[in-house]
Amino acid sequence: MTNHWIDFKNADVILVMGANPAENHPISMKWIMKAREKGAKLLVVDPRFTRTATKADVYASLRSGTDIAFLGGMIRYILQNNLYFMEYVANYTNASFLVNPDFKGAGELNGLFSGYDEKTRKYDKKSWSFQMDDKGIAKKDLTLKDPNCVFQLLKKHYSRYSAEKVSSITGTPKDKLLEVYKAYASTGRPNRVGTELYAMGWTQHTVGTQNIRAMTIIQMLLGNIGLAGGGINALRGESNVQGSTDHGLLFHILPGYLPSPSAALVDLKTYIEKLTPKTKDPRSVNWWGNRGKYITSYLKAIYGDKATTENDFAYHCLPKIDEGMNASWLNLFDQMYKEKFEGFFAWGQNPACSGANAGKVRTALGKLKWMVNVNLFDNETGSFWRGPGVKPADIQTEVFMLPCASSLEKGGSISNSGRWAQWREKAIEPVGGSKTDSDIMNELYFRVRQLYLKKGGKFPEPILNLTWNYGPKGKDGKIKEVNTHLVAKEINGYYLEDLYDKKATPPKLLGKKGELCQTFVHLQADGTTACGNWIYSQSYTQKEGKIINMMARRKKDDPTGLGMFPEWAWCWPVNRRIIYNRASVNMKGEPWDPKRAVIKWNADKLDKNTQKPGVWEGDVPDGPAPPMADEKTGKYPFIMRADGMGALFGPGLADGPFPEHYEPLECPLPNMMSKQQVNPAVKMFFDAKGGLKEDSYVSCDIRYPYVATTYRVSEHWQTGVLTRHLPWLLEMVPQQFVEISVELAREKGIKSGEKVTVSSGRNQVWAIAIVTRRFKPFKIGGSTVHQVGLPWCFGWQYPEDGSGGDSSNLLTSTIGDANTMIPETKAFMVNVEKAKG
Repeated sequence: MTNHWIDFKNADVILVMGANPAENHPISMKWIMKAREKGAKLLVVDPRFTRTATKADVYASLRSGTDIAFLGGMIRYILQNNLYFMEYVANYTNASFLVNPDFKGAGELNGLFSGYDEKTRKYDKKSWSFQMDDKGIAKKDLTLKDPNCVFQLLKKHYSRYSAEKVSSITGTPKDKLLEVYKAYASTGRPNRVGTELYAMGWTQHTVGTQNIRAMTIIQMLLGNIGLAGGGINALRGESNVQGSTDHGLLFHILPGYLPSPSAALVDLKTYIEKLTPKTKDPRSVNWWGNRGKYITSYLKAIYGDKATTENDFAYHCLPKIDEGMNASWLNLFDQMYKEKFEGFFAWGQNPACSGANAGKVRTALGKLKWMVNVNLFDNETGSFWRGPGVKPADIQTEVFMLPCASSLEKGGSISNSGRWAQWREKAIEPVGGSKTDSDIMNELYFRVRQLYLKKGGKFPEPILNLTWNYGPKGKDGKIKEVNTHLVAKEINGYYLEDLYDKKATPPKLLGKKGELCQTFVHLQADGTTACGNWIYSQSYTQKEGKIINMMARRKKDDPTGLGMFPEWAWCWPVNRRIIYNRASVNMKGEPWDPKRAVIKWNADKLDKNTQKPGVWEGDVPDGPAPPMADEKTGKYPFIMRADGMGALFGPGLADGPFPEHYEPLECPLPNMMSKQQVNPAVKMFFDAKGGLKEDSYVSCDIRYPYVATTYRVSEHWQTGVLTRHLPWLLEMVPQQFVEISVELAREKGIKSGEKVTVSSGRNQVWAIAIVTRRFKPFKIGGSTVHQVGLPWCFGWQYPEDGSGGDSSNLLTSTIGDANTMIPETKAFMVNVEKAKG
């Protein structure tokens, strides 16, 4: 999130699209309702009339997979009616930047952008570059009239997205489209603010990244980024998903969103040179320019005294990915299926139910030599070898179950959607023989280390040289129990030498050797600081000799009245509650809306650090520099971007600098926007050239005529591993179901409560039909298109009698987003028939 949960109450208009907060994020709904009590409008766009929609001022239905068409129409509406916030757009975004004259858009190339290579399914992005002046800074036209400026290219690109065209693609009635557009576009004024809330309904598509990009463009056109009540806000589906990605869960990032090194980056110098963004514009903060400090401090944290100047701070010990390698979810299980792996840890997950094309996933698990299932309960993954249609005698995989403690049985921090890191104490001891995640990891580390010590190995250094100072050790050298406070301190970071501000006269002591770092601003590239995750530096800090767990704070003071509660827990980075908050003020540092001032510039107040007049008041600002009106020292607001500007034009993406509508891999009709049917940059696991039968797909085929989507229910958690074992929850939602419209039920002769078979080009599941008015048929290009929906919380393993049914992900396809490879599970094609017998 750019903002946070409580901040929803500050919005004038709330657009919920790609999410269902009332059922899946109920705490967020509390703050949505607070906003409505103050007069805010709630807009809900969803294929299904959800519980969130029951509270909406405007509900608009749309066919799954057509969000970009819907949002593209809104961009066109804003531009054509001059509803954009001109001062914000011209000064705080790259709207004025001049693009290479060779660039051609999707309107000119029938759905493609210039530079596309059909053989590689990739773009050569040379023509997507900006024109540069003799100083190496992007040329600009602040009038926004040059035909090559981003603003004019944006207008040209979305001129094709008329309300009529959008309605014919999405199935959304034109009057509802315009009602949503008008309401949301009303926030393009200084005294009006809009926010957008999304979840997996946006991300799990072949155009998932571009769905969010399209909304980001809208928010920047309207001036809604950085403001209270604004922003782009992802509703995370689990209380620590944010924290897990912050700390390097994904293959392509290290903690703090540092890029994972590849084999071509042979040393630390090359890593820093190649991966550190650069700018020649003195007004750009370009905060990622500090990457060298953060990677070096990270290496010092994990390798300690073994990381020295002489050995390149042990950079050689970091695992390297091969050039071009993508180790995301779909590729991992594809390689597993092809017997490229011997072993697999399924840690706190249930891929046999949660994975797209779950049938392929289950087959892949049977091709391993061993698997370790770390979970509270046995599940479909741990017991795949005895699942439906599987003969245990044919399975070679040896499965180990490690019972893990629940969240109540361990202490530590969680980081919620709003980036708030909150410390929780252990309530009870782990039950039976279960252990906490950290103690399981500690056991594994110690035993692997002992094997290296006894038997050697090709490359023992990455294990043997790790720091592992997380508690007192026994006679055998193993830590008896991991102390999570020590882990948190390592993440925060330490001063390894006395650190001085040498610009001050005399030099000012910033931190003493051995003390906890006070801020990531103090991190160094010379090995004198250690930090496990730079964005969490200050989370467990030390001031005037006193150690403070900032995440454990619980003060309820709210000086701004905006719900930022700066002394409740701690928020990364540096306790900043709304990121890019310098965009919440005008060029002089005055809030666009004084009633919702996030920060403001006080030119007369003395700065305690510099002893000069001029300070920011309110939230922690995006840097201390003066506002942009100060031509000598003022800085641009988007400090994490090399050019300092919000990106209306995004040349870094794999599938185009502007979001373009493409159909999902499986869809009912040809693309009505262009001849390019699906995202041209996605990896195809099955096409005319071949592929695994398990990855085949069926599109625009009368055998599978209905659009399907998946979703969660309030009563069950994710795949149901934790909740299907609770009889009171299982009683409320006992088995797999499929929601179908009254019209489709009448057409198929299906009654509510009857068992039906839902089939796709890959598999089938049985479900109980729920005939409902929550789904309505769509009119798409003159044809009637039906949509159905299934939850993904069921699996065969429990209830043990199989009465719950099986996972809806048996139906979904093997395809992912062009940028992130997140699977497309929110739009695919199925058939629904009465079950036989």
